[in-house]
Amino acid sequence: MKKNLLFTLLCLLALSLSAQNWEPLFNGKNLSGWKKLNGNAPFKVVDNTIVGISQLGTPNTFLATTKNYGDFILEFEFKVDDGLNSGVQFRSLSRKDYNKGRVHGYQFEIDPSSRAWSGGIYDEARRGWLYPMSENPAGQNAFRNNEWNTARIEAVGNSIRTWINDIPYANVWDDMTLSGFIALQVHSIGNADQEGKTVCWRNIRICTTDVEKYMTPETHEAPKVNVIPNTISPREAKAGWKLLWDGSTNEGWRGARLHTFPAKGWVMEEGILKVLKSDGGESANGGDIVTTRKYKNFMLKVDFKITEGANSGIKYFVNPDLNTGVGSAIGCEYQILDDDKHPDAKLGVKGNRTVGSLYDLIPACENKPMRKKDFNTAVIIVQGNEVEHWMNNVKILEYTRNNQMWNALVNYSKYKDWPNFGNAEEGNILLQDHGDEVWFKNIKIKELE
Repeated sequence: MKKNLLFTLLCLLALSLSAQNWEPLFNGKNLSGWKKLNGNAPFKVVDNTIVGISQLGTPNTFLATTKNYGDFILEFEFKVDDGLNSGVQFRSLSRKDYNKGRVHGYQFEIDPSSRAWSGGIYDEARRGWLYPMSENPAGQNAFRNNEWNTARIEAVGNSIRTWINDIPYANVWDDMTLSGFIALQVHSIGNADQEGKTVCWRNIRICTTDVEKYMTPETHEAPKVNVIPNTISPREAKAGWKLLWDGSTNEGWRGARLHTFPAKGWVMEEGILKVLKSDGGESANGGDIVTTRKYKNFMLKVDFKITEGANSGIKYFVNPDLNTGVGSAIGCEYQILDDDKHPDAKLGVKGNRTVGSLYDLIPACENKPMRKKDFNTAVIIVQGNEVEHWMNNVKILEYTRNNQMWNALVNYSKYKDWPNFGNAEEGNILLQDHGDEVWFKNIKIKELE
């Protein structure tokens, strides 16, 4: 009886899979339905396989479908020589009005290097990395060097997910481009010893009918990254995340020493909250801004970008009424600083005023993944007395407060004169005006038990 039931289930599964309407994108014989864009690296067909060959003196070369695709499930097999970077574009475009026709859009990364970011999602010629595999290190081991690998891309609405050899890799929520061509990339090379290396694709097929019916069920194996600015994705909402800044108004924020939002010193434009350049003084222009409510246990995310020589900070456990004199409101501070250009980086003790540090108390680790010319993601996690600082998915410090060691540390810092500093059960969250221009966006919070 059990054998008959198992056989029936297998038959039903086979029927379900066969019902999926797959369309081959490559006929195994020639490059009909494809066209070459941007570069001159050659593509040829060998044994039912498309072979791309690296060539000196040419930019990235793409073999693109002549048709565009919106929602789809794409599967293919690929193999790449060591030392050659490549990828598969999807929902991509080539327009005369954009960088003279340069191919741009989402790319499934093919990376045989020790970095092992195959399967990640890169936004070619546009925003850069959307999902580096540092977001999902557990998924990096499925790719096999110098062997055939299977790939799957599901692009349905705002959801973009990838797999290699049936292991979940990337998971992105984005809405920038919802339709475009698919293209195979031969990356440009700079060394003669890379010339002639190959990347190969075969068994390329796509499903565009009843796509939602055949989507892989969501799991938590690949963390989802929402790259739509100042929004909460469905998965984030389910997990309890909320926006602290809505991307356009001052709702939920006020001046640290005001009942309203500052009339000067801060602007909101194109989804970015900017503290403006003034004289470099601490809270001397528009002044610090704080949340209108207090928070106790939480995970806070803030994307920030510095300008040259800038100083600012993200504070928590803030009591806006504690400091009624000059300077900033008092609270624990995730330091934001240009370590190379601002003198404060060399003050303090053992680097405890550098970017990511708990300002004037605990230095962040030395090898911080700070990007000076791009946005960085700061994460602060508070669970009771346990606190962590993260930067771009790397934990850069952790500490315990409300104990003898913490109080001794405070007593040797600039906060020694503030009673019970850092031990409050709850407090406001603050963005600092230190007289330098710094940008903020994607300010989100998840309250913890």
